[in-house]
Amino acid sequence: MTNKTLNLTEAVYNYLLEVTLQEDEILRQCRAETAAHARAIMQIAPEQGQLLGLLLRVIGAKRVLELGTFTGYSSVCMARALPADGRLLCCDVSEEYTAIARKYWRAAGLEEKIGLRLAPALDTMRDLLEHGQGGRFDFIFIDAVKEEYPAYYRLACELLRPGGLIAVDNVLWDGKVADPDNQEAETVAIREFNRLVHNDSAHEESAHEDTGVDSCLIPIGDGLTVIRKR
Repeated sequence: MTNKTLNLTEAVYNYLLEVTLQEDEILRQCRAETAAHARAIMQIAPEQGQLLGLLLRVIGAKRVLELGTFTGYSSVCMARALPADGRLLCCDVSEEYTAIARKYWRAAGLEEKIGLRLAPALDTMRDLLEHGQGGRFDFIFIDAVKEEYPAYYRLACELLRPGGLIAVDNVLWDGKVADPDNQEAETVAIREFNRLVHNDSAHEESAHEDTGVDSCLIPIGDGLTVIRKR
C-alpha cells in the first residue's frame, strides 16, 4: 500500500497496458510508424490517448481544438470519441508530420470530422477569437511549442465554454521542472504555466465560483494537466 503515486517499473507499466489499453490496428500502426520517426519522443503515450477519448465522452464534447498534431495518434483517439456531428480542429506547422496523420485519419474513416490548419497555433487561436469563436469549444488539447504554453493557456480559456476542459501534455517535462538549476527556455515556460494554473485554481474566500478553473496534474506519460473552466 502507498499514499503517493506509484513509481512505475517496466513490468508494472506493461501490466497497465495489458489490462487497460484498447488499441486497434490503426492506432497500433500509427504508434509503430511514429516509433521509427526521428522525433518519436513527441508522440503521446497510448494510455494518454485513451484518457483523452474518455474525457471527451464524459463531457459530451462536440467541438475540440488540438494544438500540436504530429503524426495523428491523439487526433484519432479524440475524433473517434466525438458524435457524428462532432468536429476536431487540428493545429500544426508541419506538412510532413501531418501528412502521416492524414493517412491515419483516412484509414480510420475520420476525415469528415477533422479539419487542419497549418499555421502557428497562437495565430489560429487569435483568428478563432476574432471570428467570434470565444466560449465555443468543449475541449482543447495542448501539446505544441512549450515556450508558448502560458499564452496557449490564456487563449484556450477564452475559447473554452464554461464547464469545458483543457488537457495539457508534458507538464512534468521529464522531471526538469523540479530542478531549480534548469533554466532552459522550455522548462521555464512550463513552470510558469504550472504556476498560472495553480494560481487560477486557488479557492479564495473572495473568489466567485463562476470564475477561474479547477485542475489536476496527473502523472501519466510526461505529466498531463486537466483543467475545467468554471
